[in-house]
Amino acid sequence: MNVLYVTSPDAYIALDGETVVIRKEEKDAFRIPLLNLEGIVTFGYTGASPALMGACARRNISLCFMSARGRFLARVTGEIRGNVLLRKKQYAVSENEVEALSIANGIIAGKLYNSRWVLERATRDHALRIDISKLKTASSRLYETLKILPECNTLESLRGYEGKGATYYFDAFDELILQQKEDFFFKERSRRPPMDNVNALLSFIYTILAHETAAALETVGLDAYVGFLHKDRPGRISLALDLMEELRPVFADRFVISLINKREVGKNGFRTQENGSVIMDDDTRKKVLGAWQLRKQEMITHPFLGEKIPWGLTPYVQAQLLARYLRGDLDAYPPFLWK
Repeated sequence: MNVLYVTSPDAYIALDGETVVIRKEEKDAFRIPLLNLEGIVTFGYTGASPALMGACARRNISLCFMSARGRFLARVTGEIRGNVLLRKKQYAVSENEVEALSIANGIIAGKLYNSRWVLERATRDHALRIDISKLKTASSRLYETLKILPECNTLESLRGYEGKGATYYFDAFDELILQQKEDFFFKERSRRPPMDNVNALLSFIYTILAHETAAALETVGLDAYVGFLHKDRPGRISLALDLMEELRPVFADRFVISLINKREVGKNGFRTQENGSVIMDDDTRKKVLGAWQLRKQEMITHPFLGEKIPWGLTPYVQAQLLARYLRGDLDAYPPFLWK
């Protein structure tokens, strides 16, 4: 569960024997054994040595390059491993709309279900501090949308209901923010670029979660670039974007809300650019990544397996369940349903 985040833009990552070395100004600033890592995410412009990239590829250690502002640039992957029959099945299902729809429907059902329970949990825990009527209305609309999903007979119609559900959920999202309301408010989802502090946090965590989900899919032998809900596009990790949909509300969104409400981040950690986009400074990014690592270690009971696992393993467990379904070991893909 160890992911090394390198946030200094001028840090260069190299390999010394079996040890990862982070160098700044031609001096060793940090060292960690390679065997302790399952992933490396670096924000900056100096890069990594070919020796380190080769070692990560051979050991199936995910190496992800991000811009200093948190925009995804590239991932280093090694030789494709896993059961070739599993990938062939994945490709066949992705080309069959009926079969792809079955998986995608479960994923969106999980997303809407989890979105609804994020709102319901807030009405239970903070009844005196939020607009109960607004959250209950959004929850009811999500519930009605959930009931319609089984009637979807095309991926396009499913995407339409997913969009409606997201609108209902985000219309009530600002009610979940209980602290620092003047500086952390949410009007609508803005992606490229994020136009306020909350969207900057959401976009950053979504990018991190997408990278970790892609690594999980490749670990179990699936192709992260061939999805069922998101259309194939060169360079897009479509299956990772599919699988993380059900995890966004309960894993990513609740984490961002927690950061704000617990005052772990503040307005001084964000800067507005000339074009109106908002970015985090380096210190805030470090705080967010440190808190993310701690959140990944928190234990939960997996709703399908009934076993206790850390939050950080949920992408891997869902990837394994998807692989089991594609192999014919499960009758249907079981989405992650949190409550």
